[in-house]
Amino acid sequence: MAVKLGYKNVYRDPYGYPEWQGRGLPVDSAPAGLAQSGEAPKAPGPLYGWAMIWTLLGIFVGGMALNLTPCIYPLIPITISYFGGQAAKEGEGQGKLVAHGLCYMMGLAVTNSVLGVVASLTGGLMGAMLQNPIVLIVVAAVLIVFATSLFGLWEMRLPSGLTQAAAKSYTGYFGSLFMGLTLGVVAAPCIGPFVLGLLTWVASMGSPWLGFLIFFTLSLGLGLPLFFLAMFSGQLKKLPRSGGWMIWVRKLMGWVLVAMAVHFIRPVLPGHWGTVLIALVALAAGLHLGWIDNSQANFRAFPWLKGGAGIMCLVLSTFLIASWAMRGPGVTWKSYSEETLKEAQNLKKPVIIDFYATWCTPCREIEEVTLHDPLVVKMAESGFFMVKVDVTQGGNPLNERLLQQYGIKGVPTIVFLDTEGKERRDLRLVDYIPSDQFLGHMAALKKSGS
Repeated sequence: MAVKLGYKNVYRDPYGYPEWQGRGLPVDSAPAGLAQSGEAPKAPGPLYGWAMIWTLLGIFVGGMALNLTPCIYPLIPITISYFGGQAAKEGEGQGKLVAHGLCYMMGLAVTNSVLGVVASLTGGLMGAMLQNPIVLIVVAAVLIVFATSLFGLWEMRLPSGLTQAAAKSYTGYFGSLFMGLTLGVVAAPCIGPFVLGLLTWVASMGSPWLGFLIFFTLSLGLGLPLFFLAMFSGQLKKLPRSGGWMIWVRKLMGWVLVAMAVHFIRPVLPGHWGTVLIALVALAAGLHLGWIDNSQANFRAFPWLKGGAGIMCLVLSTFLIASWAMRGPGVTWKSYSEETLKEAQNLKKPVIIDFYATWCTPCREIEEVTLHDPLVVKMAESGFFMVKVDVTQGGNPLNERLLQQYGIKGVPTIVFLDTEGKERRDLRLVDYIPSDQFLGHMAALKKSGS
């Protein structure tokens, strides 16, 4: 669905780019492109009136849709645990819990807004600075350590002075705001694919304040479902206060932390080891939670709960292993070079350039699902030059030049060049796309060069 912006006859296609970008024009030649179509060029200006309202509403809805992305999953157990504890405190009524939830959501929004504006004004790749391999390994190690505590292998007890200091720093509304500010870093990479179209727009307007408003609205949409989740967490105080089920839930949360640790280190694992490791974690969790653990509870449904959780984990593990084992070979890639592009032009073959990073979740989804589809692989081998540009590590002069040359604001970005070497802007992709739609893009590109 096209989202109307605040200046005349400029619409964004489903992939986030203005309509004039589909005419093969570079970003900075937009006014000329509009002038050629018979309309007076009009520089983009600040939003106002109904244009602002409808645009911000569309951005808000897009932010809500971001909750379906994997970066948000680690926030769910953290949100439930934190606000469940807030609700259990004496004197914390529903009104105060709502205020805590609003502070939490504001913290998320502020962090993502600042990061989004910085990315838009600097041209940096969203999430790259947050996904350094050393940082990922340290975070995963910390999660594993805390998981072993939940499994009962050790008990973390701080000195009373430190305990009081920590409790003081996280009590009150500032504590909820601080939680949101820090956890916003976890969610930040998810907003990258969605805002690629917004990045160029914000930079072209040259208004950091308006850019902040746009990203703040996007982040409010991102945080709203988490806000309702925080309110739901208040119902935890109605659960039984004690019993063996609490030990079992504690171990369940331990396995959640282990899975989160594997999720964080997937980008640094070679090949398909990330998928295999997650499957093994699901298998171990299912066996442990469903049958090995001997926790008991005083309500009849508890054995069914344990068995159901174990079966679900086993099904997930089986599905992951089967998907990995049955997957065929993927697309064969070439490294970027001017010689490769010239060879493609001589052979009258279109070129598809995939700007990729291992820390990018949608990039891995495209690689592991879309680009392993047999029809996509067959079509790529027969009529295309497939080029991959890996921008995982910064500082490569060639990659930096290519990012600037093609106007790449984030990953994933897939660029389609016709047989003359000119980009089809209307086909550019900036997010995950299923194989059938990707085949449609390939067919359109091949048709334009015939």
